[in-house]
Amino acid sequence: MFTGLIEATGLISSLQGSDESCRLVIGSDTLDFSDVMTGDSIAVNGVCLTATEVSENEFQADVSVETLRCTSLGKLQVGARVNLEKALKVDQRLGGHIVSGHVDGLAKLENKQKHGDNLLLNFSVPMGLAHYIAKKGSVCLDGVSLTVNEVDGAEFSVIIIPHTASETIIESYEPGDEINLEVDLLGRYLERLLQKQEMAVSNTDAGQGTGLTLEKLIASGFIKGSSD
Repeated sequence: MFTGLIEATGLISSLQGSDESCRLVIGSDTLDFSDVMTGDSIAVNGVCLTATEVSENEFQADVSVETLRCTSLGKLQVGARVNLEKALKVDQRLGGHIVSGHVDGLAKLENKQKHGDNLLLNFSVPMGLAHYIAKKGSVCLDGVSLTVNEVDGAEFSVIIIPHTASETIIESYEPGDEINLEVDLLGRYLERLLQKQEMAVSNTDAGQGTGLTLEKLIASGFIKGSSD
């Protein structure tokens, strides 16, 4: 589990593999790896990877074919800079939001412009993910916890303050770049719970439609009716 607060950036020092899988070696002069053990999780551009070897200033991780397919890691080259965050400890502050490191898809940067001292970034996302993104809600882009500024259909915008821009790889983004996107974890589970309840209600209420209604929620005991 992560917070979306980037601890440091690192560089890809080695990349070996094929279209099926690859092995990354990532180094950082500013991130302390002394408390990282083999088997621990580290988020690389928002992707939760397992450290298979750890030394003083670098670690190694294997990337599966599924991760290469669903994220931007397969496009990385030796020398590329990446966002890094070690797994959350139970005694740490949750300063961003709950991030799993399981990327849902890729967001495409459509526009980048100055907004005072800040950056205004506009992204488009696949339609299947658009409904998870809400104005003033949270998204995770390349491992960075961000607040959604505006939403318009399958597009949304975020405002990047100077500190975030300088401490992450966001400042290097250019229009057309595809960025790892993780939507709000709570939204995903809420949708699944509602779908399960809808199926349960429809199985006992055949012929009255499959949509989730106030009456169905009352009948299933989720909320109290006015007569209770």
